[in-house]
Amino acid sequence: MSAIAGHGREIAYGSMGRWLNRAKPTLIPIAVFAFFFSVQLAISPYAFGYFDFNYMSSGGATLALAAMGETVIVLAGGFDLSAGAVISLVNVMMATTMQDSIASQVGWGLAGIALGGLVGAFNGFFVAFFRLQSIVVTLASMFIVSGCALLIRETPGGQIASGFSAIIAGDAIPNLLPSAVVVLLLAFLVWHLIKKSRLGVAIFAVGSDEAAAGYSGIDVRWTKFLSFVIGGSFYGAAGAFLSAQTGSSDPLVGQPLLLPIFAAVVVGGTLLGGGRGGCFGSIVGAYVLMIIVNVLLAFNVPSYYSPMAQGIILIIAALAQSLGRKSRLSLSVAFLTTRFRAWRDGTLPARARSVRVPTASVSRRDPLTIKRPSWFARHKDTLRFALPSYIAFVAVVAATAIWLGPHRLDAHYFNSLTVLCGFLAILALGQGSVIITGGLDLSVPWTIGLCAIVLTTLAPGDNIAAIWAIPLVLVLGGLIGLINGLGVSFFGLPPIVCTLGTSAILQSAALVYSNGTPSGFSPPAVRWFMNSSLLGVTPVVWFLILFVIAGTLLLEYSTVGRRFYATGNSPVAAYLSGINVPAATTVAYILSGVCSALTGVLLTGFNGQATLGMGDEYLLPSIAVVVVGGTLITGGRGHYLGMVGGVLVLVTMQTLLAGTNLPFAVRSILFGLVILGAVVSLRERSA
Repeated sequence: MSAIAGHGREIAYGSMGRWLNRAKPTLIPIAVFAFFFSVQLAISPYAFGYFDFNYMSSGGATLALAAMGETVIVLAGGFDLSAGAVISLVNVMMATTMQDSIASQVGWGLAGIALGGLVGAFNGFFVAFFRLQSIVVTLASMFIVSGCALLIRETPGGQIASGFSAIIAGDAIPNLLPSAVVVLLLAFLVWHLIKKSRLGVAIFAVGSDEAAAGYSGIDVRWTKFLSFVIGGSFYGAAGAFLSAQTGSSDPLVGQPLLLPIFAAVVVGGTLLGGGRGGCFGSIVGAYVLMIIVNVLLAFNVPSYYSPMAQGIILIIAALAQSLGRKSRLSLSVAFLTTRFRAWRDGTLPARARSVRVPTASVSRRDPLTIKRPSWFARHKDTLRFALPSYIAFVAVVAATAIWLGPHRLDAHYFNSLTVLCGFLAILALGQGSVIITGGLDLSVPWTIGLCAIVLTTLAPGDNIAAIWAIPLVLVLGGLIGLINGLGVSFFGLPPIVCTLGTSAILQSAALVYSNGTPSGFSPPAVRWFMNSSLLGVTPVVWFLILFVIAGTLLLEYSTVGRRFYATGNSPVAAYLSGINVPAATTVAYILSGVCSALTGVLLTGFNGQATLGMGDEYLLPSIAVVVVGGTLITGGRGHYLGMVGGVLVLVTMQTLLAGTNLPFAVRSILFGLVILGAVVSLRERSA
């Protein structure tokens, strides 16, 4: 009997261990929330009451609902960058059209959810049926949806019916149960029903292994499509709740939510890449972020540090997910340990030298001689993907001549156009190199901003100080790229998570360094370089010509560039062929950091000074010009001259639209449509 009882206990302990292992991604954020909640209770001079409960539940509900939508999409193997834009669109739509009648409140509440689902259907259609990368599709839709929101209302305003706010964001049971808790319970119930259905099983299967899911009979395309519809509906619910909570609208209200949404998903235990996680963990993750910010404020920590806290939490959570014996970090440590032991013991093999193998001379008249293909035959793929951007550039210039008049296309126009193109052309080299290796750099805007602020602080209108300050700033950009590269290649962090977290940390660093108000001016030499004249054109134009030549040689004809392409095509094949894949990836991010720092330097000369957020407007265009130029977003294909063509198209189009009477909202919509059209037309034929 004792043996049977002991065997039963072993089975029970084994079952408990397996359950704990499965529940660990959710239990960890719950434990973190409990810890910080206890800290908040300990430092608060007042007892935790219903008002605090209501404030806390309502404060995190919008982020929790949005994170649930992102979670569904991530579980199916996708990403969605349009979440904040959808929330803004629903917010302005409801505040503009909702009336005080019950029918109007109910109707527009449901319409907000449906509107989010419609945007999700738009994204899902191109991702599932055109097989486009979700990052690029949702990037384009973010422009389109943001433009629609601004088209409805350019400035904050409008009004939400008071009855709607009272029901959705008030008290379900006065002094006992906030409405936000009921909303989240209903949302989680919807997710639970989906999870237990065949669609829920298909979402997890597609996210785990898309090919295996297809072989098992699951309709992968419809599963991806419906995951975006469901995710968009949750965004719509988040927008409706935010509208009820604020009682008004703001067309930009969703912009700051991108980082917290991804952070909540990752902190909640959902694996980026799909197949593991759930919405309950994302709800907890949203409240973890909120409670940490509250604790920081309770300790009188300046709000400047809030983005840094969110970025660090995002990176730590993603790193914790990847820990294990087969994780990238474990393999990297094992590899370095093995190489160190071999070096210590003197058994490390020397690098093999390349040996030229003599070939038999073949007469030119020999009929067996293989003819060298023509230049067009050798570069037909490059021309196919890069040439359309230049054709589009010519078309936009022609449209400019028709719309604004041929007299506008003088030397001054093309000189100014080249100067404006210079910022994106420099960024395209760095961002394009990262994308070619299969990554993405979202830290570009605050690398630009921080480096610009550091320059104007160290060399405020001083040419002598600029001699050492500019190289120092470029080194700073390279160090930022090095951190990103090590995070991606050595620690195995997803590029989006690593660079998004780094961007948040850099934002806090810029705020703290400048105390919220950047001071100083650009050195006079830099201002001369960007605004004066040399041999009939702005001096920076000559520099840009040399930069484009150097960038082309680097990517297309150097060993470093070939390693970038090999890594992007297949990291495994590149590694087996002797390429140091982590080093190649890290170098690409270092190059992106240096290019971002250089852009920050030039922007200070162009504007005369540095400002907070001066790099924000360059993040999405830096990705767009690379894609429009024919570079494959998944890596392995692209040409720098094609990226330059993408820069010419987008900047020329922006210049044309700026010369019209079209509002900024319409220009944003057209910008997104151009990106989407380029991706559709340049997609892989096999897709």
